[in-house]
Amino acid sequence: MQSQIYEYFNILANLQLNIMNLQEAVAKRLSNLLHEKKLTQYSLCQKIGMNQTTIYNITHARCKSVTLKTIYYLADGLGITLQEFINDPLFNQDNLEVE
Repeated sequence: MQSQIYEYFNILANLQLNIMNLQEAVAKRLSNLLHEKKLTQYSLCQKIGMNQTTIYNITHARCKSVTLKTIYYLADGLGITLQEFINDPLFNQDNLEVE
């Protein structure tokens, strides 16, 4: 019985580790795309005219909220559509915690 309880808590802990808030999902997605496209934060900010500090704060999930407009500009600077940015398992409802 005790081993079953331990296993249950392990499963719950693993599930909680995979759940992130929207800011964390945007941060991870942006970081992944920058890496995939071999771009730096600086080169992206130059393309879209956004402050480098803002992009840094987004990639480190320090922004309390990221607007859809901002995500649109980020996606455009990455050469993808807004839909392509959001079309990632990170944004599945099961993986997100909405605050």
